[in-house]
Amino acid sequence: MNLEEYHLTGKDILEKDFKTSMRGYNQEEVDEYLDLIIQDYDRFQQEIERLQHENERLKKMSSRETASRQKQNTGSTPQVNYDILKRVSNLEKAVFGNKYAEE
Repeated sequence: MNLEEYHLTGKDILEKDFKTSMRGYNQEEVDEYLDLIIQDYDRFQQEIERLQHENERLKKMSSRETASRQKQNTGSTPQVNYDILKRVSNLEKAVFGNKYAEE
């Protein structure tokens, strides 16, 4: 979002003074100013929608990556368990001797 595209800030809107004529504010000046406000708000709305779509896309991508990592981690878990069991077996042999491991 490029801030140069927007004509007004909240402060600009708040501090805007319209010139008065005999019958009140100059209608053309007010209409022109409101047109600028409408243009800016339309741009803001478009930017909000674009960011919401991008946010949804990134959430989906993130959830896919998380699922992929979980699958990878699940696949490596049996190997880790096997290694742990092998180490425990070797420790039992070392501590209790081959007789205990054979029983």
